[in-house]
Amino acid sequence: MFQLRCTVRGCREPLHRDDNGLACAAGHHFDRAKAGYWPLLQPQDRRSLNAGDSDTSVLARHRWLARGHMAGLVESLRPWVASPRANDSPADDSFLRTLDLGCGEGSFGKALLASCADTFCGIDLSKRALKLAARGWPAATWVLANADRTLPVADASVHRVVSLFGRRPVAEIGRVLAPSGICIVAVPGEDDLVEVRERVQQSGNRRSRWEAVVEEMASVGMECCEQKQWQHRVKLNREAIFDALAMTYRAARRSQQTIADSLSEMDVTLAADLILLRKSE
Repeated sequence: MFQLRCTVRGCREPLHRDDNGLACAAGHHFDRAKAGYWPLLQPQDRRSLNAGDSDTSVLARHRWLARGHMAGLVESLRPWVASPRANDSPADDSFLRTLDLGCGEGSFGKALLASCADTFCGIDLSKRALKLAARGWPAATWVLANADRTLPVADASVHRVVSLFGRRPVAEIGRVLAPSGICIVAVPGEDDLVEVRERVQQSGNRRSRWEAVVEEMASVGMECCEQKQWQHRVKLNREAIFDALAMTYRAARRSQQTIADSLSEMDVTLAADLILLRKSE
């Protein structure tokens, strides 16, 4: 079982399995949701009554990943996942705990670490996403919590933190990572969906994000070991274009929606900046 801790305000005691769910020494108890995830979200950690990505966005991302558009990105990340601690790595990779922040519907985690379910934990704020994740990979640990704030994970208990296109609570990442642990980050590249942005938003502004990530992570003792770019060209049909818009919150204005409705097929660039960081010993 992944090393989780109690999220009741002021508690933070370790959580342990009992016959009925998870419990801490202070007597707080959490039942597992019927859908297969652990609901550790507390009222003070909610940003709204409908926290997390909308169902529309979650389902669009689920369909998008099912089409295989991001398979190349997964392969680019695989070498970093395969050797997270260099020479002092355990021979059996399954002993290394991995925390996936903003895990969404779980496709990335399962694709990268299918053999490590016992030591994998995905955290997300969307119930819909976690239902899909738990259905697709029931052996892993899935937690409903706000990954933007305090992570329900023990200090220095994680060997790998993964943040793929999600937010990063920098101080919390530094707290939960063990010495020499790694953090793998993916952010949209400058050319990501640039053709769609040019047509729908009528703006193809390019912005590099990865340098800012390296700078913010340095504040908690994380050093950038490697940075690389992933890029892929793909022809999208009408349904895929709409899913791309829905999962990235684009085309929200009526004028943009009108333009999107006129699109039937287009060649699109997918791009991401990938960053490998390591915590000091």
